[in-house]
Amino acid sequence: MEEYAGAITHAKHDHITYYRIVKRMMDIFFVLISLPIVLFIIMVFVILIKIETSGPAFYFQRRVGLYGRDFNVCKLRSMIVDAEKEGARWAIKNDPRVTRIGAFMRKTRIDEIPQVFNILKGEMSLVGPRPERPMFTEEFEVLYPGFKKRLLVKPGLTGLAQVNGGYNLSPNKKLELDIYYIEKQGIKMDLKIILNTIKIVFSGEGAR
Repeated sequence: MEEYAGAITHAKHDHITYYRIVKRMMDIFFVLISLPIVLFIIMVFVILIKIETSGPAFYFQRRVGLYGRDFNVCKLRSMIVDAEKEGARWAIKNDPRVTRIGAFMRKTRIDEIPQVFNILKGEMSLVGPRPERPMFTEEFEVLYPGFKKRLLVKPGLTGLAQVNGGYNLSPNKKLELDIYYIEKQGIKMDLKIILNTIKIVFSGEGAR
């Protein structure tokens, strides 16, 4: 029985290792083939952001990644420059801090596009739990014990929670979906999430 259990554990480990290698190859492949379009979109929205408001077009924010390692996530700025002068807080529906072009970018998720460079650097993947900010990670771990289990995989540009409600979900519900993804993760699920993400980009569902 012990030998049988050991064989199962070994097979599962091999499966996860194979999956992670294939997933990394998929990340690089999808990013590279989409790079010309991505760079064009970024350039267009950088111009639009600069036309509407003064200040930088890009926004860098500290997030928690794989195994609790912090990294800087890159986004197109969708809010006014001093959006957090009164402290960090989650975006709300019809948030007054969001600019006009920012509202469109958040609806279509275009503000997240620069994170393809985080993917190329290996800090993120196309699919995985969305990376959270350090202070919120600690806060949610207290409120929802087990929240840090999300750090067992690379954070993603999109994820199961994002295609099932996104911004409209509570942290606890996001955690449930993220843990389900971690337990069931595989190439088939990743491809399904990517396809659902494309649909959401055109529908604007779950945006804030």
